Order: sequence, then C-alpha cells, then structure tokens
Amino acid sequence: MARVIIGYAPTRRNLFSAPEAVRYADLTRERLRGLGVEFVDIDGIASDGLLHDDSDRMRIEEKFREAKVDGLFFPHGNFGTEYQVARLAKELNVPVLLWGPRDERPDEKGIRARDSQCGLFATGKVLRRFRIPFTYLCNCRLEDEAFEKGIRNFLAVCNVVKAFRRTRILQIGPRPFDFWSTMCNEGELLERFGIQLSPVPLPELTREMEQAAKEGAEVRETIAYCREHFEIAVKEEELAKVAALKVAMKKLARRYGCNAIAIQCWNALQGEIGIMPCAANSLLNEEGLPVVCETDIHGAVTAVLAEAAGMDEARSFFADWTVRHPDNENGELLQHCGPWPLSVAACRPVIGYPLAFSHPGAVEARARGGEMTLCRFDGDNGAYSLLLGSAKGVEGPYTKGTYVWVEVKNLKKLEAKLVEGPYIHHCVGIHKDVVPVLYEACKYLGIQADLYDDNEDQVKGRVCGYDGI
Repeated sequence: MARVIIGYAPTRRNLFSAPEAVRYADLTRERLRGLGVEFVDIDGIASDGLLHDDSDRMRIEEKFREAKVDGLFFPHGNFGTEYQVARLAKELNVPVLLWGPRDERPDEKGIRARDSQCGLFATGKVLRRFRIPFTYLCNCRLEDEAFEKGIRNFLAVCNVVKAFRRTRILQIGPRPFDFWSTMCNEGELLERFGIQLSPVPLPELTREMEQAAKEGAEVRETIAYCREHFEIAVKEEELAKVAALKVAMKKLARRYGCNAIAIQCWNALQGEIGIMPCAANSLLNEEGLPVVCETDIHGAVTAVLAEAAGMDEARSFFADWTVRHPDNENGELLQHCGPWPLSVAACRPVIGYPLAFSHPGAVEARARGGEMTLCRFDGDNGAYSLLLGSAKGVEGPYTKGTYVWVEVKNLKKLEAKLVEGPYIHHCVGIHKDVVPVLYEACKYLGIQADLYDDNEDQVKGRVCGYDGI
C-alpha cells in the first residue's frame, strides 16, 4: 500500500472556546491514529497544539516542509483562523482537506462554544481568494462513517497528486508511424504538469537485453516465474527473450528514474528482437511498473493515475475500446495483445501469439469481471482532461489476447465522447472504484474531470460525504 503523510494542523479562533477547540483537536488526533493515518503534528510548536498564530504558522510550515507532507488537514475545532490556513496552504502547495465536527446544542443560556461550520464557510472563501484548490469533507461527527471514508479518499487523492507530479516515463522508441493518434506534446507536458519523458532508442534496449542474457540470473528467475504462472506456448529461446526483455526494461526504468513505460511494441521492435513485448509488459505491470503499448505517453500517465488512486493495492490494465457487444446494447469489448497483469486474469494465462501479428510473446487470458473504473488522460490544442467512469464485466464471446467484455451506463454517449475527443481508442481499467478519487484529484492537477456517466452530483457527494454513505 502507498505511504501518504499528511500535515495535521487543527485551527481555532479566539472569540470561541479555546478548551473546546483543544478537546476536539485531541479527539481528532486519536481518531486518525485509530484509522492508521500517518500524520505530522503541530503540538510541539503551538502551545495549545492549534494553528492561529502567525509565528507558529511559519515554524509549522518549516516542520511540514522538512517532513515532505503529501497533504494538509485543517480540522476546525471552533470557527478557525481562516487566513492562517490559507497562508500555510499557499506555501506548501499540496492537497488540502477542510473539515469540522458537528456543533453541539447551545447551552441553557443560548451560548454556542464553537461555530465550526460557520468557520468552514469563511475558510473556503479565503482559500478561493488565494486560488488554492481544496477538498471539503462535510460537517460530520468523528465516529460517522462519512469521516472515515472522507479521510481515506483524501489520502488517495494525495497519492494521485504525488504520483502525477513525480511522473517520468521511459519512452522506448518513437510511436509507430501509423499511430498518429498517440502523438503527444512533450514540451507542453513538462511545462504544464512537470511530466518528464526519458526517450531511449531501440538499440539501447537490445543492448540491455543482451547484457541481461549474459548475466543470466534474473532472466532464469523470470523464466521460472513464467513457467509457474503461465501456460507456455512458445519455444524455449523465445521465452528466454521475453524474460530478457522484461529484465532489460526494468533496469532501464530504474536507470532513468521512471515510474512508467511506453514502448513502441510494433513493428520495428520485431525486426530487432523477433518477439512481441506483450508478455514482458504483463510481467512488469504485475510488479506495479505500468507499461503501455504503441508509445502512448498519455496512456502511461493514465496508468500512473489509476494505480495511485487505488493506493497501489490493485494493478491496472491497458486496453483498446474495440467492438460493440453482439447482444448487449451497452456492452463493449476491451482487448489488447497481452500486456495485462496476471492478477487481472480470470484463468491461467497463456504466453503465445497475438491476434494481428505472427511473432510470439503475447498473452492470452480473459480478465475477471466485476466492478471497475475506466479512465483516459488526454488532450489536444492545449486542453487536457481525464475521461472516467464505471463499468462492470459481463459475459461475451471468446476473442484472442487479453480481453474483457464490459457494460457501461450509456455506450452511445461514451462512444461519441471517444470519437469527438480529445480521447482515442485506448483506456486504462482497474478493478476498484476510484472515480471519486480521480475526480477530486483533477482539481489539483489542473485538468478537467470528464465523467462519462453524467453523474457529477453523485460523485461529488461521495467525495464530500453528503450522500450519507
């Protein structure tokens, strides 16, 4: 599971009860510990353990920066000091979570001790003035289920933002000539989002494969793993090339500090090494290093986002939207030559031959069904967005490659989005509901969330906790 550290900075205002604010800050600390949340506290800086003083705020900033916190949590134990929250958030530039506990009934004299909700309204406005995106968890009690879900969603959002901002993609070869749809603007990705590409030519890959075969140990381990987990329908020397390719790509990714790979999987590669890279891609995908096909840089970014949204607990799969289901009006075939990870398969996969090529090294397996999220980061003409929504696996006819038939709410609407753009026929799937997390993360990434299910109010409600779940 991914490690996410948040900066915990409960706040108060002097007009309301300071003891009540301290009490709720301590209760919230205990609740976070009970949920297993890793956080950096401010109780060693502020005398009351609360954010409301500017000199404290500067020392808190230094402490959080030194700890490299991935997000900030500002519980409002009473009304809160909104400008201190904004100043601290502006300097640290990480996701921000606002929340306050439900206020109690006024006492017999009509006195209210906290007015936490009112303070949240004020803080939200000031954060907007500072142009700071933030996540809001609706006013609820610490023991409410909405609190736990809101905290866990926020941790996942922080993980997405962290992964996105650190993304460096190993680009193995240029895109195939015929795939104009996978072209990207490398300079714009760097300037807008800080996403870096590390391009390497195919001869560098083949040299690394030769070195891996010469050293031998990792290649032999990979061959043994394949024999244990796959049916093998290729020759011994072809399987050895699959293993060498997997080892070589992993070493290149480490050398260039990359957290994803986009490879030119055809057709120059076959002239260089004589195999398809699909099985090697599958092995790396299973290890949590996303590899996508046809040098689809935007596809690699999508895979990074999906796995980070799932807190690295589930593997993603890279697929083509291909053909309509022959019997289900909202059904579609998701398929590719074989890069899907082992944990996605509903049966024992086969390392064999692909649908459209004659070279060995592809994987065949039907993926398991169930609920999943489908998404695609893409852009053109200077605008970027993330298409996302839900799907469920359904029964359908056998086809070659790694595949799954899925059903969506309205396929015709989705089909129009894919054609009209800025998307293409590639997507990333993950067997986990991460739609609310990805939707919320988009505000921090500077991209537009594009929900193909047309259910924005429902998704926002699941982020904020106002739908009662």
